[in-house]
Amino acid sequence: MTWKVAGINFDHSHMGDLLRLSHEHPDVEIVGICHTDTERMASAIENFAMPEEQVFTDYQDCLQKTRPDIVILCPSTASHAEWVLKVAPYDVHVLLEKPFAADLAAADKMIAALAETQKQFIINWPLRWYPCHVTAKRLLSEGIIGDLIEVHYYDGNRGPLFHVADKEETDEEYRLRKNESWFYQKAEGGGSLLDYLGYGVTLGTWFLDGRAPLEVTTVIDEPSGLEVDEHSITICKYAFGLSKFETRWGTFTDPWTLQPQPKCGFVLKGSYGTISSYDYEDTVRVQTHERPEGYDHPVDRLTPPGENVIQYFLHCLETGQEPEGPLSPSICRIGQQIVDSAILSARERRTVPLLT
Repeated sequence: MTWKVAGINFDHSHMGDLLRLSHEHPDVEIVGICHTDTERMASAIENFAMPEEQVFTDYQDCLQKTRPDIVILCPSTASHAEWVLKVAPYDVHVLLEKPFAADLAAADKMIAALAETQKQFIINWPLRWYPCHVTAKRLLSEGIIGDLIEVHYYDGNRGPLFHVADKEETDEEYRLRKNESWFYQKAEGGGSLLDYLGYGVTLGTWFLDGRAPLEVTTVIDEPSGLEVDEHSITICKYAFGLSKFETRWGTFTDPWTLQPQPKCGFVLKGSYGTISSYDYEDTVRVQTHERPEGYDHPVDRLTPPGENVIQYFLHCLETGQEPEGPLSPSICRIGQQIVDSAILSARERRTVPLLT
């Protein structure tokens, strides 16, 4: 069958990436796009040759006239639950771009709304599709380094105003307009912690097979003139040890062009080995008792239907398979518990038990 897709709310620039993946899939038809400001959709209109009758500024009009099977949502973090609840009554499957939610209560509202409609709900974390991290997960599952006991994560970029969809770079004038962007507005869910901690703790929970921490301690910077953080460090205490998750807007370079130092990605320590999995790299570094000097392991080649989120989501829908790992609401909820705990810890400047 051909799956009809509508892209609604272009607050997050990743909408362009997701629409491109949809456009390139032979079994997908983009039937509509919608945002209150037509200018925000200009590149999508041009890139995908969207006719006027498929471009909307009212989401209800879009859904009623196009009747999509799948809705892609890319709103600001603070309004994720609002938009999932808006589209859920239209009998659609929902693909929500990361992060999961502004808080745990919002996450639970979204999970309940889609459970009621019995439609599938998937949360896209682009890091999930990096071959290095897929390879690291496979090696963990094969027991190459024993039981995973530490996750070390550092990730980010030069800042959210340095690029738009398809990683296209912006100009200097645009980058200086921080206070005009929702990324830098507290009420809209801005800040590096909400942008990137979810990546680390959600994939970290996937690596840890769903194990959750007991306590969380977080420290954030307080940049002059900004409402939100650009740097955060979170320590999670598990029953078996400590793990660290660090987020950064302001890396020296963007990892998709040149890896900064520290490198962006994960270092995983097991009971008898280690794996380093850095974003965009062609190998992962492995140490074991048998080879303590370490060696470079080529990353797996991703193949359909596991090359990207659109392929994967359609596969789940066509087979009845529930989304797994960091794409599943259950794993994302644990990640959200950690994020909420981190926010509370940073605000109260103390260690907090994991929020439930």
